[in-house]
Amino acid sequence: MTKATLLIVDDEKSTREGLRAALGERYDVYLAEDAKAAMELLEREHFDVVLTDFRLPNEDGMKLIARAKSLPKPPICILMTAYGSEELAVEAMKHGADDYIAKGRLQIDELEMRIARALRQQNLEVENVSLRQQLDAKFGMENIVGKSPAMEEVFEVVQQVAPTRATVLLQGESGTGKELVARAIHQLSPRASQPIVTVHCAALSPTLLESELFGHEKGAFTGAYERRIGRFEQAQGGTLFLDEIGEIDASVQIKLLRFLGERTFERVGSNKTLTADVRLIAATNRNLEELVKAGSFREDLFFRLRVVEIFLPPLRARSGDVPLLAQNVLREFARENNKPIADFTADAMELLMNYSWPGNVRELRTAIEHAVVLCRGERISARDLPASVREGSASAAVDPQRVLARNDLTVKEAEKQLIIRALKETQGNRTLAARKIGMSRRTLHRKLHAYQLEDY
Repeated sequence: MTKATLLIVDDEKSTREGLRAALGERYDVYLAEDAKAAMELLEREHFDVVLTDFRLPNEDGMKLIARAKSLPKPPICILMTAYGSEELAVEAMKHGADDYIAKGRLQIDELEMRIARALRQQNLEVENVSLRQQLDAKFGMENIVGKSPAMEEVFEVVQQVAPTRATVLLQGESGTGKELVARAIHQLSPRASQPIVTVHCAALSPTLLESELFGHEKGAFTGAYERRIGRFEQAQGGTLFLDEIGEIDASVQIKLLRFLGERTFERVGSNKTLTADVRLIAATNRNLEELVKAGSFREDLFFRLRVVEIFLPPLRARSGDVPLLAQNVLREFARENNKPIADFTADAMELLMNYSWPGNVRELRTAIEHAVVLCRGERISARDLPASVREGSASAAVDPQRVLARNDLTVKEAEKQLIIRALKETQGNRTLAARKIGMSRRTLHRKLHAYQLEDY
């Protein structure tokens, strides 16, 4: 393992040499007799630690620390002085010192311990920054790909809602990226340092879902052999993402409604009221308004969930994003599979553009992973794509939505015709028409005015 580099700055040669002899086995030690010589070394080399005397010729150690901390990769700085005092220690910290030690009481064992502790803390901070960057790349807006008007609107709403406490309802077909958007909202929020907890509601029976969400006490039901902490408590201070919210039954809906109103709940089998500071994001691929009309979903809960509503457009409604998405996914899977694949052939991209993608982005990812695995060259060709994509693309009729996305010369007319068709198919229901197109109701109203279609 590479030794940490240590710069010792002291105008007394005996002190410099003595410290080098004591610390040289553990660290790669450099010496400087004054601040000028130290800065020359710091500008040429990167040091992990600077150990400097307070009293130096021409310039004191505090000024040296301030200059060292202004470097692009600042070192850990520890100030030594024979003139120890609490006031001096405070002043040293103000100038950026990471630690302070009096030379009169200097023990090598203690100094080594302090240096090691400071290095551990620095490494932890670097790891935390790296982890946050990885999380941002994985869950932040950078990973939600798209330049279509529908996706630009999603980006705008996500940016606006993320810093707030508002409950968010994500609606869209399966595979459109609802969970990814939920994680982006969390990652861009003040709650980012706290957990985001995900529950897939359709995967659990009503009894198990209630226990999963709110927890249970020992003996609450058959098989409850010990107390269980629910997801609301696990998400304390963070975000709870409820996927497939349309699948929950009436009893769970009531408890969820109470939490949204009062921020309180009870574990199954307990009368003790608990509170949780949790932001709720829900998602569904079902039409909750239709479920409300059918009596299977509470209207009051629907309104509580729909403080901010975000519609995620299906991929067929934004096929202009397919090349961007495909390239992004290709890079990911080529890297994972260690294959030197950089692009698609023209016929392969044509197939990707023409296919209707009933499984949306999830299906696109699977298709490209399939192609990467089978590809024998540096570009994915048509034969590398799954048969379902090749056959579905070849037999598909030209869709106005894909014309809209690909042909800049006909964008306005294609969009107008698309809106007219959606309104006709939904008998003038603007909410359903907006959802079908993949835009919000607000955007649809704006488009109706722009295209003089208010009477439709």
